[in-house]
Amino acid sequence: MAAIFAVSFALRFWGLSRFNTLVFDEIYFAKFGNHYLTQTPFFDAHPPLGKYMIALGIWIGQFLPFDRDPIDDLTGSLLTPWAYRWSNAFAGSFLPIIVGAIAYQLNRRRSFALLAASFTAADGFLLVESRYALIDLFLVFFGLLGQWTFLRAVLKPEEPDWRWLTLAGVFFGAAASVKWNGLGFWLGTIAVWIAAKIWQWRRSLPSMLTVPPLQKLANLKVFPVLFTLIVIPAIAYSLFWIPHIQLNPKYDFIEVHDQIFGYHRRLGNGSDIHPYCSNWLSWVVMWRPVLYYYEKAGGDLPVNPELPPLPENSPPVIFAVHAMGNPMLSWLSTLAIFILIFAIAYRCWQHWRSPQDSAIAYDWIGIYLGGNYLANWLPWAIVTRCTFLYHYMSASVFSFMAIAWFVDLWLHSDRPYLRVLAIVAIGAIAIAFCFWLPVYLGLPISLKQWQMRMWLPSWI
Repeated sequence: MAAIFAVSFALRFWGLSRFNTLVFDEIYFAKFGNHYLTQTPFFDAHPPLGKYMIALGIWIGQFLPFDRDPIDDLTGSLLTPWAYRWSNAFAGSFLPIIVGAIAYQLNRRRSFALLAASFTAADGFLLVESRYALIDLFLVFFGLLGQWTFLRAVLKPEEPDWRWLTLAGVFFGAAASVKWNGLGFWLGTIAVWIAAKIWQWRRSLPSMLTVPPLQKLANLKVFPVLFTLIVIPAIAYSLFWIPHIQLNPKYDFIEVHDQIFGYHRRLGNGSDIHPYCSNWLSWVVMWRPVLYYYEKAGGDLPVNPELPPLPENSPPVIFAVHAMGNPMLSWLSTLAIFILIFAIAYRCWQHWRSPQDSAIAYDWIGIYLGGNYLANWLPWAIVTRCTFLYHYMSASVFSFMAIAWFVDLWLHSDRPYLRVLAIVAIGAIAIAFCFWLPVYLGLPISLKQWQMRMWLPSWI
């Protein structure tokens, strides 16, 4: 785990100031974060916590003796890109460890936790989002912390720890305070608890004992859950708005929500709105990644001050940043999570017909991973505005745990071909991550090398 964290940290901080310009939605969020420090009123179509985190990074960054060059005034103040990006990189470095901690809580298998952390560290989208002043990364960060603290509270050997459960409520409120779709982590937790209650209602308690996590969840009382997972998140969400409304008194708490909802309702959809809009169904096959940055340099082209210097007489190269997942990880994890969902759906149908059927281990894994995946993915079906592949990040982390679950089972199987299959899957994910790493980090590559990595026309 220490090695995974070290690699995760290094990849996020290495060359963090590489492009001395605002990349993609940094034109909004880096500026908005700085506006809190300069006390400049503004309107944004999302809750404020993500921008607070960027602002906190800028404020702390002035005391840190790192990367003082280059400097630009694109945010409204003279800042190095490192100053408004490092808080994302720092939070993103911990995502593989948090996912590994969640996996360990699920079944106490260290190998499963290690694989889940490794696969999360090998995802390109989380890496790209961690290297720029964007806010979806913080949504995933707080949502996963909420999931981990919830499991930590409920799955203790003794009675549930209400302090951890209250902290989970605060983190769920924080995830929604970054963007409203952060509610998916909260919704998934509520859905899993309700599923455990239904499971208990349909089956006798002795048979529940074969899957202790389901029993522990089912034994949670309604009132404590309502308080810690509804009242506490609502209070936390409301409190996070106070600094923003003090700076922007034009709209009160109710009015600002009406303005935000109206903005998203009017935004529209399709390529006319943005060339990288993508349908929620297409996310599962990574049909339309998002090109965050693209510049040519070298050869006879003039020197671009946005770009790092190239050697003299350098041939033409491309600096491109693609917000895309690791293709092997993305496709294998999608296959794994849908197999798990269909398997648990079939098991539920069996149990509904015969409640005395004995439970098995993947009942719990399937309910937890499948429920949280669907809670973070399916609500996008009713969204009419332009959506992007990065909206899928909160669901994808649960699919990473799903493929880690299968690979862990295969590694411990007594069938040689399953062990070979596990090694092939791990190798394919690792090789793909290394192969696409230049377009995650924006490293200079030739046009031919870039085209080699664009396997589908829709990726360009």
